[in-house]
Amino acid sequence: MKFFQVKSVEETFQSIHENIQPITDKKTKPLLEALHYVLAEDIYVKENVPEFRRSSVDGFACFARDTFGSSESMPGFLKLTAEVQMGEVPPFPLKRGEAIYVPTGGMLPEGSDAVIMIENCENLDGLINLYRQVAPGENVISVGEDLSKGELLLAEGTMLRSQELGALASQGITEVAVYRKPVVAYLSSGDEIVPIETKAAGYGKVRDMNGVMIGAKAAEWGLDFHYGGIVKDDYQELEKRLSQLLEQADCLVISGGSSVGTKDYSASVIQSLGAPGIFVHGISIKPGKPTILANANGKPIIGLPGHPASALIIFDLFGKAVVARLQGEGSSEKQLIYAKATKNIASTPGRTDYIRASLFLKDGEWQAEPILGKSGLISTLIKSEGLIEIPAPSEGVQKGETVPVRLFK
Repeated sequence: MKFFQVKSVEETFQSIHENIQPITDKKTKPLLEALHYVLAEDIYVKENVPEFRRSSVDGFACFARDTFGSSESMPGFLKLTAEVQMGEVPPFPLKRGEAIYVPTGGMLPEGSDAVIMIENCENLDGLINLYRQVAPGENVISVGEDLSKGELLLAEGTMLRSQELGALASQGITEVAVYRKPVVAYLSSGDEIVPIETKAAGYGKVRDMNGVMIGAKAAEWGLDFHYGGIVKDDYQELEKRLSQLLEQADCLVISGGSSVGTKDYSASVIQSLGAPGIFVHGISIKPGKPTILANANGKPIIGLPGHPASALIIFDLFGKAVVARLQGEGSSEKQLIYAKATKNIASTPGRTDYIRASLFLKDGEWQAEPILGKSGLISTLIKSEGLIEIPAPSEGVQKGETVPVRLFK
């Protein structure tokens, strides 16, 4: 392909889907070690949850029709005949005119069809005064209402979070088949980059904060990360280091050298690493226009801009999509909220803009405060909690307009 042919954000996501194939290697992991892995098989419900009818409140199991007409001005009455403790089976079936105390989650006695909340009653030495009526089924969780035997619990491609692991545990499942996590390798390029432990960076030099940010983001996503260090602006050395890292990893990330300057070698080197090569070089986005995406013999390569804010934003947007596709994730979850912009924000039609923003609550509504600054400013990253998304057709955002904000965490 010809280098630097700009694609839209939507075209870029579609290209990622078309040009990257998932890892097919599977492994079995104990449940407590499966967090952030992607499920490699469909899981079906083996047991109803709950397996018995239970109460959703602290209250008294009863026949709903025995409460009809009850109110604060004209209470009804039921005879308290027993109490059920957690983990216990009711001692006998319920009869008309009677009530049995049941805690939240407790098993309901046979015959009962409702539970009246304890707050709506008064216990007078075993005589329960009812100050409201309840409908049949009220405050009752039926057998299989949560999970029904035979239905799909989790589909292949599901990212396992704490809640999915809990659902699996509810079925007595102790281990699951998952896809192997991708190994992400990273390399910083540029004569100006020095290691973060450098005591005095010196004029014209910058510490490799991108390597730390990208590594931390990969760890946040539950990925295995390998830091490959720093390489100077030398074509042969860059090609050698990238080739070595590519052999060790499933996905390669390089920061810097993605533009079209005299010493920006990344595109040429990446193209040489394997077929089919580069499928995106340039995205109609701000920041991050010179982004590179490639496929080298089945392994994705991501070429990030060198400016820290641009690098982090692009990796958060497209790097996440790449690794989600690579590890067979059914969908890449977007963490979005909607907030009101606190200022007017100008935008250029035909380009998707991502504006760093801080968030705060005002009168019960989220407000998004734009943090404006150049792409290399570290302070804008520290202050921001998310990105205001301004789509390509828009000419900007008006103060008070509700906008989508993509959260950093």
